[in-house]
Amino acid sequence: MTTSGIPTTASRTSLSLEIQKFLSDNPTLHLSGEGDFHAERRHHLEVFGIHAIPQDKVHPIGEVEFTAIRGPHGTIPLRVLYPTSAPKSGKDNAALIYFHGGGYTIGSVDEFENGLRLLSEESGVQVYAAEYRLAPEFRYPTQLDEYSAIIDALKGDFGSQRGVSKYKVFGGGDSAGGNMTAAIALRRRDEGKSNIAGQMLYYPEARVPFDTPAGTENNTGLYLECNGIFSFADHYLPRGVTPAFKYISPGMQSLDYLKNVPPARVFTSGFDPLRDVGVEYASKLEKVGADIKWRHYEQMTHGWLQMTAWSQDATQAVKDSAKDLKEMAAGGK
Repeated sequence: MTTSGIPTTASRTSLSLEIQKFLSDNPTLHLSGEGDFHAERRHHLEVFGIHAIPQDKVHPIGEVEFTAIRGPHGTIPLRVLYPTSAPKSGKDNAALIYFHGGGYTIGSVDEFENGLRLLSEESGVQVYAAEYRLAPEFRYPTQLDEYSAIIDALKGDFGSQRGVSKYKVFGGGDSAGGNMTAAIALRRRDEGKSNIAGQMLYYPEARVPFDTPAGTENNTGLYLECNGIFSFADHYLPRGVTPAFKYISPGMQSLDYLKNVPPARVFTSGFDPLRDVGVEYASKLEKVGADIKWRHYEQMTHGWLQMTAWSQDATQAVKDSAKDLKEMAAGGK
């Protein structure tokens, strides 16, 4: 883990053998945005859905609750993961709101529950995984509106009923979910609203990687197709909103604008087209004096939080991030 002198690009070594085998065993599994994205949605559920994972590979968790809140665009389903150390009957619990990745277009909580179970149990933090509305059926700012509504709920009666401290509500997400987490932290700061206590940014799409070494080195064949990122961005963006807008591309913003953001933990992967935009964002946050820690996995590809059933390397990476979340929730650095 690097805590100082964060660069603007990072390296890769050799692809994890376990990840290589997983990709080889699932040659048609791509996050690409090509063709009919409905088929891509279905295929991801068939591979990553918790119901499809062998039972001996499903991570234990104290309790799972299926609930929902009323949001500005309708009901928002939530799946709450309670670790054994932080039941809803407790007090002063920390909570992590999680917005999954998938280019704003692909994905469901079913596909992320297994990795999030591990994160919750290892960190002792309740996880609130959101079944937010997907693009292109719903475009920006629908998703950020829903994110903000969940934050408000957890800081209010909905959270207090589950023993959550309003001072310990964190936000997190991977890929597009990391983008939305960084964006909602900026938006709530700008609105003068009570902000999230910290950010867990897993290989975030801090901006579109059109000009990075990682976008060239990892262009294709490593699960996330770099060219597909442009299709996903088109799904998310309504006409008239530019890709450089502050709540669309946090990583493109000036250093002055990025001051006074919540603490952030950023995780990047060597074999990921989003590698360099995540590192770049971490570097910018460091330059403005944010509470920032960065972990880089040279041998990993995009999506490892979903791959813990097939990879000990992925499992260890999630455990590393859980340690960071636990420390942040306890007020440590």
